[in-house]
Amino acid sequence: MDATRPTTVYFFGTCLVDLFYPQAGMAGIELLQREGIRVVFPQGQSCCGQPAYNSGYKDEALKVARAQLALFTEDYPVVVPSGSCAGMMKTHWPDLFKGTPEEARATAVAGRVFELTQFLVNVLNVRFEDKGEPVRITWHASCHAQREMGVRDEPKALLRQLANVELVELQREKECCGFGGTFAVRHPEISAAMVEDKVADIEGTGARAVVSGDCGCLMNINGALEAGKKPVQGKHIAEFLLERTHGTR
Repeated sequence: MDATRPTTVYFFGTCLVDLFYPQAGMAGIELLQREGIRVVFPQGQSCCGQPAYNSGYKDEALKVARAQLALFTEDYPVVVPSGSCAGMMKTHWPDLFKGTPEEARATAVAGRVFELTQFLVNVLNVRFEDKGEPVRITWHASCHAQREMGVRDEPKALLRQLANVELVELQREKECCGFGGTFAVRHPEISAAMVEDKVADIEGTGARAVVSGDCGCLMNINGALEAGKKPVQGKHIAEFLLERTHGTR
């Protein structure tokens, strides 16, 4: 066994996974467990603090983030099924906790944060055997995953392991879907126009499904797809990977 390979991780489920996409969180945990990883899921977890932080409410964000920080008492990697939340924890927690008694601890935890596909590829080097029927899909990359976590090739590398999956890339992959957390609430008209462009790009691929690693993006894109009665389904990559490999241990 590789001595550098972790045997235990924390799993930070995120608010949207907990409230709207629990199957994505369970799939992420199952993928890790199949690799022999012990997954610790702190029961007191809630929000990473990003909505308040991005809206300028730093004190409120710190209060929320402080409650999460207290849960990660061991030096385990923290795996997050969301580039957005992982980006908040890894990139912004050190700034958020700066000057507080928890600064050193927050910085240490931030250094151990991984987005799920990043951990599967770069740490565990997972290999998948596709057991599904032929299907054409496309991939939506979230802004924070790309720009804050540097996650670009890892999700597509996993999808390309699946022999019966044809991955057709979006023409405007790097463009935002318009969700942006509180952005969609504060600027609904702009958000609606942005997701309309994203849906048109998805349709242009001829894909039957759009896969993403962020549930916020999926919520926005799926809402637009359903409103337009489009025959395309959005799915979290963890759930998609588990289904393609039949979820067997």
